[in-house]
Amino acid sequence: MPLQRRARLRGIVSPHVVHASPYGVLNGLAEGDLEAYLGGWYPVLTDMVEPLVADGKVVKAAANIQGATSGLVVPRYVHEAGITSVADLDAHRERFDDTIQGIEAGTGINIAIGEAVDQDLAGLGDWSLRESSTAAMLAQAEKKMRDGEWVTFVGWEPHWMNVSFDLVYLEDADGAGIADIESTVWTVVPATLEDEDPDLYRFMSQYVVDTADQNDWVHAYSYEERPAEEVASEWIREHYDTVEAWLEGVEARDGRPAMEAVKAHFADPRRTQ
Repeated sequence: MPLQRRARLRGIVSPHVVHASPYGVLNGLAEGDLEAYLGGWYPVLTDMVEPLVADGKVVKAAANIQGATSGLVVPRYVHEAGITSVADLDAHRERFDDTIQGIEAGTGINIAIGEAVDQDLAGLGDWSLRESSTAAMLAQAEKKMRDGEWVTFVGWEPHWMNVSFDLVYLEDADGAGIADIESTVWTVVPATLEDEDPDLYRFMSQYVVDTADQNDWVHAYSYEERPAEEVASEWIREHYDTVEAWLEGVEARDGRPAMEAVKAHFADPRRTQ
């Protein structure tokens, strides 16, 4: 998730969020219009980010999530019926309507699936990729699972799908590179940020999140549709030790340790969230 330019950590504020494709976000970072991108998924975005790193336009401040999983998933009842690998899909393609449910066009995983189909890897040459928005893909998948139908689609964690649905990540096959992808998610920032705002850079370099926590956040916000501030505030109050590690050595706008400002903020009786 990218943070809008000038959304400073020094103030206890809710940063504005920019929704855009990875291409647009990374270009914004390179041009100095954005300050941080928390969604630098590797290896999916490696070819997009590394050239900018090599050109000295952006830096990877921290691996904010490590050991995340992405790739094709199936419902557990499909897995228990014998579909454990991408190699198992084609023998049952009629049950899947010869279709892989994908996400937004231009994303790394969609490109990889398209290449696997074009090259007939793992027997997918007769399959098609249905590109869609993430929300539409999950709505379609949820309907099929509710009806007990077979479906395979793009999954990843952290995401609320891992909380709401009983899913299994498929093993890869034939070097297709579309399943069982162990990912690292990097925080990507402009190369100038450390000099321009050392406190913001320090926070970004220390912000590392447990995948299970992120699954819960996304489930509460995106699936349960609870207000973001409510979800964040509840979690922060219950995890001061983690927040303190993120803010070690970071100053608030008034010069006091940032953690002191956080605790004072949440101790204010006027705040209901």
